[in-house]
Amino acid sequence: MHSESTRRIRGASGSRRRQGATPGGRGPSRARPRKLSLRRRKQRRRRRAVFAGAVFAVAAAAFLLVDPPWQHDDDAVAADRAPTGPASTTASPPPPKASASPKAPASPKASPGETEVDPDSVPEKGSGTFTVARAAVTTSGGGLAYRVEVEDGIGVDPDSAAEDVAAILDDPRGWNEQGTRSFRQVADDSAGLVIRIGTPATTDKLCGQYDLDTGGEVNCRGGKNVMVNLRRWQLGSPTFDGSPAEYRALIINHEVGHWLGHGHETCPGPGKPAPAMMQQIKGLKGCVSNAWPYTADGTYLGGPAVP
Repeated sequence: MHSESTRRIRGASGSRRRQGATPGGRGPSRARPRKLSLRRRKQRRRRRAVFAGAVFAVAAAAFLLVDPPWQHDDDAVAADRAPTGPASTTASPPPPKASASPKAPASPKASPGETEVDPDSVPEKGSGTFTVARAAVTTSGGGLAYRVEVEDGIGVDPDSAAEDVAAILDDPRGWNEQGTRSFRQVADDSAGLVIRIGTPATTDKLCGQYDLDTGGEVNCRGGKNVMVNLRRWQLGSPTFDGSPAEYRALIINHEVGHWLGHGHETCPGPGKPAPAMMQQIKGLKGCVSNAWPYTADGTYLGGPAVP
């Protein structure tokens, strides 16, 4: 997931850009008025207080919007991303127009035998190396090409994760828009979208390359790279009324939505489904949890745009 990380200078998603040194590595000029220096220190303290106030503020940062990859194949910033391993160099082709031709929805579900995960069993750190999933890989055909990678040694099978991702992307309630858009899993650099699942520490490190602060809790995206925090993949979110398997659909739909060029949205009204492009980890604002951008009959579940 909007997916859910942020820049280190507060932007549309609340992220903060790292505080760096002054140009040339010099400290503040002594000629600057003491009054200005005191004011800046107070501003910094206020910013730190706001950030430390809640993990949800960090989560907000995780969903930072970026331009569609077929328009700008550079390191744009978003909510769930980070590269490691082979870099994708081929941008995705423009998506086909949406139209309604309903078909039976395919619900994402937990892998066979999957049980509730103990939060203490989710590792904080990993190897930093990734294995490319091979399940469902195709070497020909149309569709937006994507690749799935999983950090080694974290207890998640790459092929099982890829099957979950494929089911989400192929669901008519998702961004395939009733079959008018298709996605195709690959295992090489032809991928215009790379989805990686990694530990909180690895997520923080890789997202940090895009000046995104995930705080060990949320996901991020930059350019064509999505980084899914293992904690969210395995445990879901405390604000989401559903299983971790259902929450995975929200993660993928939110972040792929950004990749397709969709911005953040907010709750359209009390009791209505929360938009998939809403930062639901920050709170539902009267809406009910929802992981999908569309209904089964093709109705878009949107809300007011967030400036």
